[in-house]
Amino acid sequence: MSKISKLFKGGGSAGSKGRGGPSPQEALARLRETEEMLSKKQEYLETRIERELAIARQHGTKNKRAALQALKRKKRYEKQLTQIDGTLSTIEFQREALENSHTNTEVLKNMGYAAQAMRKVHENMDLNKIDDLMQDITEQQDVAQEISDAISNRAAFGDEFDE
Repeated sequence: MSKISKLFKGGGSAGSKGRGGPSPQEALARLRETEEMLSKKQEYLETRIERELAIARQHGTKNKRAALQALKRKKRYEKQLTQIDGTLSTIEFQREALENSHTNTEVLKNMGYAAQAMRKVHENMDLNKIDDLMQDITEQQDVAQEISDAISNRAAFGDEFDE
C-alpha cells in the first residue's frame, strides 16, 4: 500500500485496527499533542514578528525597501498566527466535546451496571410475599398497640366502687 493511501485510509495506526476507530483516550492524546505543537508554532511566530518589527525599525527611513519587506513578512506571520488561533479554538472545542462524550458514556455504562445489580437484588423478591409480610407487620403493630394501650390505662382500683 502506498504512503498516500495509508494516509487517507488510516492504514498506519496500529491502535485503531479492528475496532472501527481510535479510543477516546487515543483521540484526546492526539488532540493534546496537536494543541502543544500549535502552541509552539504560535510562540515561534510571535518571536518572528518581534524580529521583523525590529528589522523594520532598524532600517526605518534609511532602507525603505528592507523595512517594507520586513513589515510584509510580519503581516504574513500575523496572518498565520490568526489562523493558528482559530485552529486551536476548534481543537479545544472538539477536545471538550470528546471529553464530555466519554464522560457521558462512562456514566451511562455505570447506570447500566447499577440497573443490573438492582435487577439481581429484586429477582428473589415476590410482590405477593412482600404484601403478605407487610400485612403481618401491620397486624403485629396493631397487637403491640393494643397491649401498650392496655398496660398504660390506669387501673381503676376504687374508682368503680358504688357509694
